[in-house]
Amino acid sequence: MTESNDLSRRALFAKVGLLLNGLAATILAVPVLGFLLSPVLRERKAASQSWVSLGGLDHFPEGQTRMATYRNPIANSWDGETAHIACWVRRVEGEKFQVFAINCAHLGCPVRWFPQSALFMCPCHGGVYYADGARASGPPERGLFEYPYRVQAGELMIQAGELPTPRPSAKADARKLPCA
Repeated sequence: MTESNDLSRRALFAKVGLLLNGLAATILAVPVLGFLLSPVLRERKAASQSWVSLGGLDHFPEGQTRMATYRNPIANSWDGETAHIACWVRRVEGEKFQVFAINCAHLGCPVRWFPQSALFMCPCHGGVYYADGARASGPPERGLFEYPYRVQAGELMIQAGELPTPRPSAKADARKLPCA
């Protein structure tokens, strides 16, 4: 009896095919596993660490709305300039503020402040907001998103790192007109 260690052409191609399929499956599985395991692997910052400063109170005169920027606290080192996020700061009176996300509540286009008319306007689809962030007209169904804020040691701090969500406003409800 003689043993044959010869590999047939068919067996060789089957083994090479299995090897290439295994390699392709591994390459495709790495990003999927990274996505699924990212909450476990990513370092989460405590909510108390997500408060960022927008600057001293003297940067925001009473009765005015100004643009401010902050660095996203959960940004990566390779994010560069995209980690700097703009927001609108409205100082109502004293230490009472409203801090709005710059994005329209409709599709996220950046809104602009027009002090002459005391309105925020979205250039993309014509969304208009009152000075207090409430919806005035256009396609957005709600007002501008607001950041939670606090005043600490003479600086305006906002809670950043997560997307801001809409806050119900009594003024917004009072301005809604009944449908005819």
